Amino acid sequence: MAEHYDLLVIGGGPGGYTAALKAAGLGLRTAIVEKERLGGTCINKGCIPTKALLHASSIFEALQNSDEFGVSTDFISFDFKKMQNYKKRSVKAYRKEVDELVKAAGIAVISGTATIRRGRTIEVNGLEGKDYYEADHIIIATGAKSVMLKIPGADLPGVLTSDRLLASDTWNYDRLTIIGGGVIGVEFATIFSALCSHVTILENKDHLLGPMDTEVSQALEDELKRKGITIHCRAKVKEIREESNQGLTCIYEVNGEEQTIRSGQILMAAGRAPYLDGLMGQDVSLEMEHGHLKVDSEFMTSEPGIYAIGDVAAETKLAHVAAAQGTYVIEKIAGVEHTIRLSVVPNGMFVKLPVVPSCIYTEPEIASVGLTREAAIACSMKVRCGRYSMSGNGKSIIAREQNGFIHLVFEEYSGTLVGAQIVCPRATDMISEMATAIANGLTAEQLMLAMRAHPTYSEGIGAAIENYYETKGEIKQ
Repeated sequence: MAEHYDLLVIGGGPGGYTAALKAAGLGLRTAIVEKERLGGTCINKGCIPTKALLHASSIFEALQNSDEFGVSTDFISFDFKKMQNYKKRSVKAYRKEVDELVKAAGIAVISGTATIRRGRTIEVNGLEGKDYYEADHIIIATGAKSVMLKIPGADLPGVLTSDRLLASDTWNYDRLTIIGGGVIGVEFATIFSALCSHVTILENKDHLLGPMDTEVSQALEDELKRKGITIHCRAKVKEIREESNQGLTCIYEVNGEEQTIRSGQILMAAGRAPYLDGLMGQDVSLEMEHGHLKVDSEFMTSEPGIYAIGDVAAETKLAHVAAAQGTYVIEKIAGVEHTIRLSVVPNGMFVKLPVVPSCIYTEPEIASVGLTREAAIACSMKVRCGRYSMSGNGKSIIAREQNGFIHLVFEEYSGTLVGAQIVCPRATDMISEMATAIANGLTAEQLMLAMRAHPTYSEGIGAAIENYYETKGEIKQ
């Protein structure tokens, strides 16, 4: 007889383990099915290892420019293998915390690959054969996998995914071509440029960071170019060739003109697709939509009692989105009041605002939440913006990081904050204040009531709000 659980979670990433922990805390008998290790792509192969390398490479880059701060160094070098070891220790430490939380909560961890059968039965293929489990509720949190473009030469040994690049501990990246100018592409460009690699980004859209605000994208592009990174937008990659003793040649087209670039390695960072391998048995068919599992507003799939969260179902592929959705689903299942808002409709408005911070860990950092000015106007919303250049910010001057800005978008009549875009150091920390403001429908007047310490980057938020009042004809004292 199959063992029975109140909840079975397929996938132990941020969405999966967060949902499981929430469920166990609410008294549900819970199990996670995971074919590798808890933490998923985020902890083991994505967010955490990438950010560790970003941190390490930024230290190396800072030391090269330390003379300006009165710090002299006779010799600066980096050891890529040691950097990778530091990354592995960071991953291991984080994963240990998750393992201990799951164990303390009494959650069963079932090792193997899950296949959903009818009647909410899960078949798990593990090292010792097949086992079967039943559950009242199932959450699919299997995440996503790297996409390889279907072009000639994509299978050559020097063409890498981000997973393979993060696993490498030998340096062979003096010249690196990155196909894709999204978040993954620009973060890896930042890492390897800081380590003195000659980096080229090929992006097929008009600008980097596709859905991001165009002003933000342009600011990042200018900064990356200043660091020596070559960027070609509207570039369509046609073929990759292996040249004897000369590495790889990437053939691409810009505005109908064919061009080539040579490099030792090519990173394929063209996006990620839902991981569905072996998930559905022949007796189960979950409805798909645009390549993702189709879910309703409550994250339930076409099969009652089966939910899908995170990258496998969402267009926005972020770890904190998956975790928030997991929390939302468990609270729905348990019948308790929701403790998190995924979107909000402020009083007097007819537009749903996303309360999802998006963070990019380049230098400077980029963070946004809510609507951009363009998106708000497209929703027929009348808006007024407040803007502040970080060139005059005290902390920016001290750190010699003066190329950023803060852009706040307010609904014109009520002054309610509906969006924020921040480009500066610590932007990824500062955006939480803006997300809190949007989630609670705060206005410019209410935001101005908060005192911000001096000197800090967050003083720029207050200055941007003052600019909003100036453009409105009301100078707030």
